[in-house]
Amino acid sequence: MNLPRTCLGLSLLAVNVCCSSILQGAPGPDAPAWFKGSAAKLESELGAKYGESQRPRLHRGLDQVAKFWEPGDGDATVFEGFVRRFFAGTQADVDATFGRFEGMLEQFDGHLSELRCELKRPIDLDTGPVRAFDELFSAYDPGAHLIDDCFRNKLAFVVLLNFPLTTLDQRLAEGEHWTRREWAEARLAQTFSTRIPAEVNQAIAETQADAELYIDDYNVCMHHLLDGQGSRPFPAGLRLITHWNLRDEIKARYGDSAGGLARQRMIQRVMERIIDQTIPQAVINNPQVDWNPFTNSVQASPVADLGAAAPAGTLVSGAAEPDTRYAKLLAIFQAESRADPYSPEAPTFIARRFEIDRQMSEARVRTMLEQVPGSPQFAAVARLIEARLGRPLEPFDIWYNGFRPMGAYTEAQLDAIVRARYPTAAAYKADMPNILTRLGFTPERAAYLQAHIDVEPSRGPGHAMPPGMSGQKARLRTRVEPGGMNYKGFNIAVHEMGHNIEETFSMNMVDHHLLAGVPNTAFTEALAMMTQGHDMEVLGLTKPDARSEALSTLDVFWATSEISGVALVDIGVWHWMYDHPRATPAELKEATLGIARDVWNRFYAPVFHQRDVTLLAIYSHMISDQLYLPDYPIGHLIGFQVEEQIRKTGDFGGEYERMTKFGDLAPDLWMKNATGKPVGPDALLAATQRALDGVGR
Repeated sequence: MNLPRTCLGLSLLAVNVCCSSILQGAPGPDAPAWFKGSAAKLESELGAKYGESQRPRLHRGLDQVAKFWEPGDGDATVFEGFVRRFFAGTQADVDATFGRFEGMLEQFDGHLSELRCELKRPIDLDTGPVRAFDELFSAYDPGAHLIDDCFRNKLAFVVLLNFPLTTLDQRLAEGEHWTRREWAEARLAQTFSTRIPAEVNQAIAETQADAELYIDDYNVCMHHLLDGQGSRPFPAGLRLITHWNLRDEIKARYGDSAGGLARQRMIQRVMERIIDQTIPQAVINNPQVDWNPFTNSVQASPVADLGAAAPAGTLVSGAAEPDTRYAKLLAIFQAESRADPYSPEAPTFIARRFEIDRQMSEARVRTMLEQVPGSPQFAAVARLIEARLGRPLEPFDIWYNGFRPMGAYTEAQLDAIVRARYPTAAAYKADMPNILTRLGFTPERAAYLQAHIDVEPSRGPGHAMPPGMSGQKARLRTRVEPGGMNYKGFNIAVHEMGHNIEETFSMNMVDHHLLAGVPNTAFTEALAMMTQGHDMEVLGLTKPDARSEALSTLDVFWATSEISGVALVDIGVWHWMYDHPRATPAELKEATLGIARDVWNRFYAPVFHQRDVTLLAIYSHMISDQLYLPDYPIGHLIGFQVEEQIRKTGDFGGEYERMTKFGDLAPDLWMKNATGKPVGPDALLAATQRALDGVGR
């Protein structure tokens, strides 16, 4: 699972909601003393001009404009002149206003997306050393002032005068009966649902960029890890980014009978030291230092596998990383909380993330997250894993992937297969028609998708960048090592390609640009994870049958059980920060460790028979991507429901296209259109039980 950098190519609506934390009803000055008289005069005058049928629309529009009108926008004369000029009193005027704004917002979205891409290119892509000024460019958000500017030149007020602001409750209760044009009008008004100060937007963008750079450069040089005998368990040249590659290396070692268990235990200890910040600062992304993560001792390395060896006589400090991980998270919290005063109806970033971005309540999401690891199936699958491993579970077995068919291959075999096919990102791009047809797309659709997706080598673990306008290319970024793409990079590439397929269809085949995309990031994660799950078939190494499908269900269930706990930790940490807004990084670290232990002890300790484990706090998303992690388990649930539907029809490509071009409506409406049922864990739990029964036989 790898994060698509959605905020790099978001529509104005999504930027307003996600990055600027927008909500209807933002505070502004009280309606000026002259408003009541001006409104009454305008209702009478324009009601007579356009007919009584337009009076409700006019009344609503006047109220919406008044919520955001500030003294600097003008006096009563200016206000009245504005309303007379810009109220769309006929359907033809409404249609013309809607069409023009939708078209221009698409232009803004598309060109800002391209500009953001260029500003962040040296940070996101492996193009050489990152210069100090590259970090400044990356932190700059060219759209930070756009909404503010639209209020100042009154474009925003034109929308608020003519189109309805809606609440989440309205959209959930009434949206099933709306036309797609009504949904698009609701999304148009949402774009201008508050006046957020531009400096708040920019501060959020800067802290986000700083955290991303910190995470993207957080690598562990694995050949420089020493065990108790001074041996090097990992091969030369292996540099793994946290947490993605470290976790994936644990997964890969299940097929390694010679020393695999010892390597997994060593990686667990590395993760624990990253979480509690006892990791020596000197070993981070530094191949000139050897480190024993069990004793925490460091020394200059005589080995030159990722550059020159340390000069003779080099002294190495064992000083710990100074809680930098938690300082970055606190900076993001402080930046995001500056938007709180502008969202009185959802006055925390937590509330906005669930109610606005996900369009789902936190309580509903928490219930779904707890249902999976809290189910009887969780203990049953754990017992099955123990039987397959022939030993008691250890904490890192939360990442067990032995249900996947890749268990028949070693990591080295898979790396060799992938390197031979994809020595460069360009080679992956060239092979996309074959990859896509193996997934189940027609040759015509495969060629269409290849033409709409660029593939580039990522500096970090990989991400997807969506297009901002129709015809613009989506971008697939994946890590390509000097010797070629390895299996980890390929697995990530297939995941990110899943995002790109969704992004291409939901941008280019939707009937309104304002409805482009999917209801929330859990949906694009679901489709990406579903695509990623077919990576071995794409390589031609497996062919699904009844047993492999049952094992695949168990794999999805176990992954959902793991990431549900991670998401609960993420939510808990944000609540703690709001309860302790003046906390230090050290205090946040201790709180995070405590929350991770509490979640582990509640759901996992009864199955693993070990308490106070902190591994659930290792995910890098917690640091650089605010409250993103709940989208993964929700995505697993959505993805499973979608995959069940595809199995019924047998048409992967056709169903993928049908579902994704439905666009950005409410989550349950999207899911009912896709599968006939709302989002939930019931299908996965029932299928897991059937899989357990079948595998047991």
